[in-house]
Amino acid sequence: MEKRLKIWTYKEGEFPLFHKGPLKDIYSIEGHFIDEIESPTSPFHARHPNEAQVFFLPVSVAGIVKYLYKPTFDYSRDRLQNVVTDYVGVISNKYEYWNRSSGADHFFVSSHDWAPDVSTANPKLFNNLIRVLCNANTSEGFQPPRDVSLPEIKIPPNHLGPPRLGQPPNNRSILAFFAGGDHGHVRKTLLKYWKDKDDDIQVHDYLPKTLNYFELMGRAKYCLCASGYEVASPRVVESIYAECVPVIISESYVLPFSDVLDWSKFSVHVPVWKIPEIKAILLGISNGEYRKMHKRVRQVQQHFVLNRPARPFDLLHMVLHSVWLRRLNVILHSCV
Repeated sequence: MEKRLKIWTYKEGEFPLFHKGPLKDIYSIEGHFIDEIESPTSPFHARHPNEAQVFFLPVSVAGIVKYLYKPTFDYSRDRLQNVVTDYVGVISNKYEYWNRSSGADHFFVSSHDWAPDVSTANPKLFNNLIRVLCNANTSEGFQPPRDVSLPEIKIPPNHLGPPRLGQPPNNRSILAFFAGGDHGHVRKTLLKYWKDKDDDIQVHDYLPKTLNYFELMGRAKYCLCASGYEVASPRVVESIYAECVPVIISESYVLPFSDVLDWSKFSVHVPVWKIPEIKAILLGISNGEYRKMHKRVRQVQQHFVLNRPARPFDLLHMVLHSVWLRRLNVILHSCV
């Protein structure tokens, strides 16, 4: 892939809705991806569209929501859908590339919860578009053979990821840890059964300032990664940074890089209806099996690290590899 993949980024579109995205906080992976792919020094940069195997739509859903919906915020997706539909209309009228594949060799990237709704207004138009989404929910139309699950990361200012404060297995005195608001029914259920009720299963809402969230993750054997309002959670990546075995508590979530990573080897999946049984489930895992999972978390950590510029096998390269795999299934109707 690294030798062959070339990406053409359409030049049409203006800031701040296109060609730019947030570089910190919860939606930042969207901005970093756009910034990286548009760099002329990127090894994937195509000098001419005829060199490209895939075509990137540099739309920022986070930017559209910020500048077209706020401060008069409403929940209608019309403006978002109209912007993207109009953009596809512009490039499809100007170039041949969208029309020859009906968008099947085109992709966009977004970490915003609303991103899946881009294509709902005109499903026929976007039927083949590769959507790279944090909100990778199969119950809401995410299609693993076509779409790509994007890891969600909350990036602090002046850093490219959460701190790495993981302790060796022998120093992990907490069986399982979670802290966060009661966003969505999964977390409400988790807090109902476990909030402040067990020293081994440490479940809290928001921590007091005297406690360090990442230090506690680093002292836990297992980190509970419960969905919020949507299926994705930055806790999945945070737990991997902390070398804490992720416990995925989610419904219909397609985990990132599942094409090549076997999540069953380095994480635990707990169905929502088994939340009351979390402690018994985790205590049922032998110390030897836990150590194997811990070792594998350390091994896969490189695939969830954001580097600028991107490096082989890191998060951005893994996302591109996922796009590349889906592009290999596209048969173009005409030759370039």
